[in-house]
Amino acid sequence: MRSFRIFSAFLIVCLSCFIFVPKAWAFCGFYVAKADAKLYNQASQVAIARNGSRTILTMANDYQGEVKDFAIVVPVPVVLQKEQVKISDSKIIERLDAFSAPRLVEYFDSDPCASDADLQLRQMPQSAAMPSPTALRARNESLGVTVEAKFTVGEYDILILSAKESGGLETWLVQNGYRIPRGAKELLKPYIRQKLKFFVAKVNLDEYDKAGFQSLRPLQMTYDSPRFMLPIRLGMINAQSAQDLIVYILSPKGQAEVTNYRTVKIPSDAEVPLFVKDEFSTFYKAMFTKTYDREDQKVAFLEYAWNMSNCDPCSADPLNPEELKQAGVFWLDGADEKMPMPRGLRRPVFNGNVFITRLHVRYTRDKFPEDLMFQDTNNQETFQGRYILRHPFRGETTCSEGRRYQRSLRQRFEQQAQNLARLTGWKIDDIRKKQPQLQTQLPWWKEMWLSAIGQ
Repeated sequence: MRSFRIFSAFLIVCLSCFIFVPKAWAFCGFYVAKADAKLYNQASQVAIARNGSRTILTMANDYQGEVKDFAIVVPVPVVLQKEQVKISDSKIIERLDAFSAPRLVEYFDSDPCASDADLQLRQMPQSAAMPSPTALRARNESLGVTVEAKFTVGEYDILILSAKESGGLETWLVQNGYRIPRGAKELLKPYIRQKLKFFVAKVNLDEYDKAGFQSLRPLQMTYDSPRFMLPIRLGMINAQSAQDLIVYILSPKGQAEVTNYRTVKIPSDAEVPLFVKDEFSTFYKAMFTKTYDREDQKVAFLEYAWNMSNCDPCSADPLNPEELKQAGVFWLDGADEKMPMPRGLRRPVFNGNVFITRLHVRYTRDKFPEDLMFQDTNNQETFQGRYILRHPFRGETTCSEGRRYQRSLRQRFEQQAQNLARLTGWKIDDIRKKQPQLQTQLPWWKEMWLSAIGQ
């Protein structure tokens, strides 16, 4: 896209003293390593709850490797206080994911010979020695790096740094045992120019071991800024391939969208063959990749947009008020309690002033030269990535309407195969071979007889 814009909010830079992992999920920043460890940046999940200029951002730590080797660096607009940082429950990200995930729905054809029979809907379940403090302070000051604050939250030791120039910050990281990927200095410059601070979190091993955790928990931060954005450019420094970012945006207004790239709805509401039920993950990945390529690999995909009070169909239950608060929704307090309720009626479980938008961005350095800029809107239109399975009626059909129904099935199954080929780019003949319905239709002579008997 275009040149750098003004940056604010959060950039996530994942740091590692040493790590060897065949696969790691990271944030929107870059991994750095000591020595020559091969590190990969493949995917990230971020939840953003925003009302006005107030924002709570939750970063999922789906990190694989030794926890002693993990640290994150996050540019922030102000010096955060301890009260502005907390630990979140990883299950909250899982709940947001499950609720907003693309889904299959199954319909079952009714008996075509029965009068006014309704279709049935069934939901598919959706898963080294340290220098002395005086020497350290003198060294930091010579580099233009200042430790503004220091505190511990849960299993994380946190520093708030300020830096006068990107070379000093880069040198500070190197002198503290990190090898910075090529290009980091230049990409850090815009954030330094905006006088952003740097939130640095490392794992406190004593606290981690004491609590008996099996994995790192998400970090959650709150800030106030008129700019609504999420940096991604540093995450491309040592990426060997395109990276996937899922952003869950919670708002009291309506849909959120990306303003500096196009926001496009993922293909939806297509009937697909029944075997897709057992290959849904493979299907969706292929469909997403084909759509991503068709859109020239530089759009944000809308996968879900809905009021959190309900869903239709539901791939998981909506989050309850307590879960929403854990996800950062801070505008629920007192809303229900102020609503008068008639005697004998229970207060509703949830009011409907939380709208969730799920955006999926697959990004590379050449296609996404700018960080993501968002805006929330008043658009309450609902949308979901939804793919339909229609089971044919398996009973005997003896009426004329039933005979017409049976004759229509082959055309329907062929259309479903064509839909799947169009969405995924799979070969139509391979799809047909996997459709038992196309292999077990009535013999040609019986179809001819049925066609000749009463229309």
